[in-house]
Amino acid sequence: MRFDAASVEEADVSDVSQLAGLAQPGKQVWVDVQGLSDHDAIRAIGTIFGIHQLALSDIVNTGQRPKVEEYGSQLFVVTRMVQILESGNPDWEQVSLVVGPNYVLTFQDRIGDCLDPLRERIRTEGSRIRTSDEGYLSCMMLDAIVDGFFPVLEHFGERLEEIEVELIRQPTPGLLEDIFLVKRDLMSLRRAIWPQREFLTRLLRDGHSMFDEQTAPFLRDVYDHAVHIVDVTETYRELTQSYIDVYLSSIANRTNEVMRVLTVTATIFIPLTFIAGVYGMNFSTAYPTNMPELDWRYGYISFWIICILVVVVMLVLARRLGWLGGSPSAGLRNRDS
Repeated sequence: MRFDAASVEEADVSDVSQLAGLAQPGKQVWVDVQGLSDHDAIRAIGTIFGIHQLALSDIVNTGQRPKVEEYGSQLFVVTRMVQILESGNPDWEQVSLVVGPNYVLTFQDRIGDCLDPLRERIRTEGSRIRTSDEGYLSCMMLDAIVDGFFPVLEHFGERLEEIEVELIRQPTPGLLEDIFLVKRDLMSLRRAIWPQREFLTRLLRDGHSMFDEQTAPFLRDVYDHAVHIVDVTETYRELTQSYIDVYLSSIANRTNEVMRVLTVTATIFIPLTFIAGVYGMNFSTAYPTNMPELDWRYGYISFWIICILVVVVMLVLARRLGWLGGSPSAGLRNRDS
């Protein structure tokens, strides 16, 4: 795209040699390179615009840490762009900017980005960007890339709300996996935005000839957005850690509930087992000291009555002690006090 206040030229370039001579005084040029697999074409573009070899190396080797470098009259910026896929997963991409006199070059690995609103502003007659320099154009690109993080944060916020509801309703191992996935994505987001905040701080502190007094406020606005993204990201990361703690506490509480039920059940059956064991020894009744109850007419019924009474007494005692989920009775508390 080549434009000024009066006109806009826009074309797809199939031959790199067509880029020679595009940069002219009075007009701004934006060359957007989508696809980095053709290294010969990238080197040819570097030759036309005089891009430093180290910058070319950083352009084709994606995965660089966001940074800003000065090479003579050019300003080289590496940043990270993120978009949400239809699957709900974040899609990361490195975007490199080469800013020179009357031109801005952007290099990205895939087709599609978050810069379409900026293109529409360039096409709109009377927009401020049509009458601004390359510093303002590059600043608006950084602003669009940084603002692209906000929809991603909104997506993570919605996921965390869903996780919170499920965490309260029914914590499951699959939910814990979702929490760790969100935490991993937030860590990637933090690794991407934190260095961008650092190089924006450097640009604001040291200044640059491309960012004059009129452009500096917009650069500070980009910095404020980056700081806000960092703060929200840190908040969400703390939330994920708290959700993990809540999940572990919920699982521990459920385990304690199960153990309480088993303990009460075992406590009730211990005396019953003892009674049944004693009367299951089958001693002879020929001697008076050998279980005379075996000859009783109502011995069997008496046995069950005793067992039922034992169960009732144990349940009442467990209830008074709060083992069945209720609190200890007021009488027991008063007695203990």
